[in-house]
Amino acid sequence: MTLPYGSRPNRPLRPGGLGAVSLGTAFLVALTGCTSSKDGSGADSGSSITVGTTDQVASLDPAGAWDAGSGTVESEVYATLLSQRNGSADVTPDLATGIRLTGPKQYTVTLQKGLKFANGHELTSSDVKFSFDRNLRIADENGPSSLLYNLASVAAPDPTTVVFTLKSANDTLFPQVLSTAAGEIVDEQVFPADKILDDTSIVAAKPWNGPYGIASYDKNSLVSFTANAAYKGRLGTPKTKNVRLKYYTDAGNLKLDVQQGTIDAVYRTLTTADLDDLAKQRDVRVHTGSGNGIRYIVFDFATQPYGTKTKNADPKKALAVRQAVADSVDRAQLAQQVYKNTYQPLYSSVPDGLTGATPSFKSLYGDKKGGPDPAAATARLKAAKVSTPVTLNLQYNSDHYGSSSADEYALVKSQLEATGLFKVNLQSTEWTQYGKDRVKHLYPLYQLGWYADYLDADNYLSPFYSANSWVANAYDDPAVRTLIQKEETETDAAKRTALLKQAQDRAATQVPLLPLLQGSTAIVTRSDLSGVPDELDATYQFRWAGLAKK
Repeated sequence: MTLPYGSRPNRPLRPGGLGAVSLGTAFLVALTGCTSSKDGSGADSGSSITVGTTDQVASLDPAGAWDAGSGTVESEVYATLLSQRNGSADVTPDLATGIRLTGPKQYTVTLQKGLKFANGHELTSSDVKFSFDRNLRIADENGPSSLLYNLASVAAPDPTTVVFTLKSANDTLFPQVLSTAAGEIVDEQVFPADKILDDTSIVAAKPWNGPYGIASYDKNSLVSFTANAAYKGRLGTPKTKNVRLKYYTDAGNLKLDVQQGTIDAVYRTLTTADLDDLAKQRDVRVHTGSGNGIRYIVFDFATQPYGTKTKNADPKKALAVRQAVADSVDRAQLAQQVYKNTYQPLYSSVPDGLTGATPSFKSLYGDKKGGPDPAAATARLKAAKVSTPVTLNLQYNSDHYGSSSADEYALVKSQLEATGLFKVNLQSTEWTQYGKDRVKHLYPLYQLGWYADYLDADNYLSPFYSANSWVANAYDDPAVRTLIQKEETETDAAKRTALLKQAQDRAATQVPLLPLLQGSTAIVTRSDLSGVPDELDATYQFRWAGLAKK
């Protein structure tokens, strides 16, 4: 049996994913001035392109990072067996020539012949097996190994054949998993099998198999990329040989460089006010597309008020606190006041527009219509005999999720304290430290966001609620886990949708995380830069291979 690329038998998600449904506004702002691009020193960039970002890299090792900042770099220098088309949820061969469903629990992938890494090492099925085995073995808490939830084993019977054996049958999502960060192929002659490799060693070894390689690397300051002649994947030879990624600690300075024409594109993250300001300027075009990003608050079940590792641990009181917070937040105010409605209220971890999305929080909390209700929160805490005000230590991050996060969480603090039920202590940490701290249970409540690896409701459930959850907040409900396991292999569309709904409804009663907003960030480009799609990539990736100066 051959599985056509992008074919998902009996799956409810239509081709094109979220493209037909608005999930907030994703801006592509095209600056129509045609001045030549310059680097930060004012030197003319010639045929190169410079991209600006406020995001940060946590790690260049694909097994050790699963965040947008790291992914921006990794997706350019590491390739996958399959990849997603722009504006679509469909997958197509990249390093592979094809994929076949050779048994109920087995996929067989055929590699292109003659593949090499930029350092000259051959890329064979042995490297593929090594990459997946390594990811599962290391299982880094900030890495993407949880996406491989259904992978039992990998075999490499010959240099161009890879056989994936799954734990459960009928997993038609697995080809999409192969296109994600968990499927990035690394050089087994460079990377250790049992630990994360540091960035300096990676750059020195040149293990690149994507469209670009890293020519020079000043972490979270400036990264220079050059086209990788060894790449034979779907994206083809990059139209621009050299790309530079310049990092900013302040969105205001990034906006200023956009206005002065010293950079060609921005990928994450300008504030909504900055985007509005740029859009009002003469000779500026604004393109809109759909987004699948969500923003939410995580409750750490170990260290939240009355959590399992606190001195006054009490599961009933801990639940009452989580539910009372859910009663008190005003999502509509957050969307309008902070983001000018470029984000919209979110009432589940699964965003509107995906089959199976169920706004469980709307009917359970607050005024049962989506708004807050302090009286309901008061009643919950009183019934659980929780003394008020409850102190909430709430962590957020502004260099990864944008400087607007400071306004967002200041407003969340104001909303919660206005009820008289809570005293909120806000703290912010840089992203490179944030990921390390949160998995050590140092943050009782904390901000996270999410962009889809593949456009299916499962990708908004299993990373949050599975046994090896990426969120790592000590939440584990066997009933929710069972529902997720069932939906992942259910081939009947109606039955699967019902399972997705049940999983969302049950998780919402326990509030392991509190969904707040859905929408996306922004891409800003100069108009002399061609190759920017009007419709953003289905998983909101901004790839550089097709970019070129006009």
